Amino acid sequence: MHSLSILIACASLTVPAAAQQIWDVWSTTWDRSKLFTYTNLGPNPINFVSPGPIASADIVINDAQTYQSVWGFGGSLTDSSAQLLNNMKNSNAGNYNALLRYLFDPTDGANAAGLSYLRVPLGASDFSASAYTYDDVSGDTSLSHFDINRTPSYVFSVINDIRAINPYLRIHVLPWSPPQPGWMKDSGSINGGNFLSQYINPFAQYLLKAVQGFQSHGIPIYAIGIQNEPQNSNPSYPTCKISASQEAQIGTALRTLLNNNGFSGTKIIGFDHNWDGAGTYAIQLMQQAGNAFAGVAFHCYGGSVSNQDTFHSAYPDKEIYFTECSGTMGSDWWSDIKWNMDNLYIGSIQHNAHAALEWNIALDGNGQPELPGSSSCKNPPCRGIVTISGSSYSPNQEFYSMAQASKAILPRDQGGPFGKRVGVSVGGTLSWALRVNAFVTGRTNPSDWSRYSIVVLNWDDSADTSWNPQPVKATIEFRGMQATYTFPVGVTTLWWYAPATASAQAFGNMTTPANITVSGTTVTPSQSASHNGTAANATSTFFTTSFSTASHASSAASAPASISFSSPPSVHTSGSAHAQFKATSDGK
Repeated sequence: MHSLSILIACASLTVPAAAQQIWDVWSTTWDRSKLFTYTNLGPNPINFVSPGPIASADIVINDAQTYQSVWGFGGSLTDSSAQLLNNMKNSNAGNYNALLRYLFDPTDGANAAGLSYLRVPLGASDFSASAYTYDDVSGDTSLSHFDINRTPSYVFSVINDIRAINPYLRIHVLPWSPPQPGWMKDSGSINGGNFLSQYINPFAQYLLKAVQGFQSHGIPIYAIGIQNEPQNSNPSYPTCKISASQEAQIGTALRTLLNNNGFSGTKIIGFDHNWDGAGTYAIQLMQQAGNAFAGVAFHCYGGSVSNQDTFHSAYPDKEIYFTECSGTMGSDWWSDIKWNMDNLYIGSIQHNAHAALEWNIALDGNGQPELPGSSSCKNPPCRGIVTISGSSYSPNQEFYSMAQASKAILPRDQGGPFGKRVGVSVGGTLSWALRVNAFVTGRTNPSDWSRYSIVVLNWDDSADTSWNPQPVKATIEFRGMQATYTFPVGVTTLWWYAPATASAQAFGNMTTPANITVSGTTVTPSQSASHNGTAANATSTFFTTSFSTASHASSAASAPASISFSSPPSVHTSGSAHAQFKATSDGK
């Protein structure tokens, strides 16, 4: 009886029935033969086996080393982007819905990017039909003329359409300028100028009213900023210089207002300007008002992504967001993919960002519509994440870059957590050829295995000498086991499932005995392999005939045989030989 009670106790534990296997792969290749293309490796998944010699590149996952959660990728829904999308909705609702789902659907297994972070200007930006703010009555310090509905109605309707598709959507708002005609600035204009300190409290009230206004349209605000690019004053479109001291004071006043009006959960994210301000303005903001700000945001138009480390080292408990970079028309597709992955969708995340965003969600084929007279995106024009022409659309290289990264961090289960970055290194003679991020995504049911994902850029193309793209054979090391995969030149996202802890892994790797004798009765445990991370459970029925195992569907990311994914929409082909990004001559 003593031995039987021990076995009964053991039988209540969850026993993973098989070692890790890679079944699910998403790929975008340099030659566009694959564009965010899903492959199910069944019936021949890649197994993790006892380690052998390492390959030319050796990817080592250290899931004991955990970093920040990653809450999504996305872009800015400017007035211009919303206008183009709304026009498509009116002319071809089917294409509109298909595009929104391709961009934003986070469902595990969907043929979609699941973009989950949206930045929205408060009032006009350089991509609006006209210049406006929410209170254009000069000197109205009581804000009695504040009107959130000066925002074009299609902005709210498109946001709510996106929210209907993606319940995880985080919305981050901020102004390009305080109210026009510039009565809070020394310029007397919505364009350019310096903020006047006597309006610190009225401006904080203005920002609170903006949050309340979005809430009145059914749109909760995840985060708010004080001023887009506070070190930029440009006389051709809405901008404003605000010093770190002024922003700190506005943020402090706004934090109190938000807390006192039911918005204590809304974060204030400061700075929102270039990487090269990470060690100056961003740090000064935390020194003066750290209690008011949850963190800071960065843009790509000055400095380098490694500058994020300067801020993180000084304030490791504060959050970092990467919130703006724009591709430009005419640049080289594959060069842009490499730059985007290296600096943004792998790079900024490696340097502790919780999210990474592009600029406009959508523009037309000429980089329009832009605010009349604006010089911000000229020669060459800016490019959106997608190009919209009438009722048709084409995803651009920015989409394919962020889609590959997004697939690795989306919740595995409905209502589950986003992915968390874990330790990874690359060795071997071709270590330089691969750029890699690794993530773990937890489960809502603690007995289900966690998902482990890697995003890999293979940029071994010899582009600087003679063009010669080379696939790279790599070993993947995980908890003392090894898998092998050959990465094409391009971006690859793949994943597998494993117990959440190494101790569970050790138990799970025990060999299941062929026969077990209990009180003279011999039973044979049944075994069921799964690639969806649902553990096979040992139950009390073990003591009658066999282990009882849960039914195992294919990975939710796997398309059942009866479902076929539609081909990605056509891609806009660009021509020049070098990647180009938004010019810094506009003051950014």
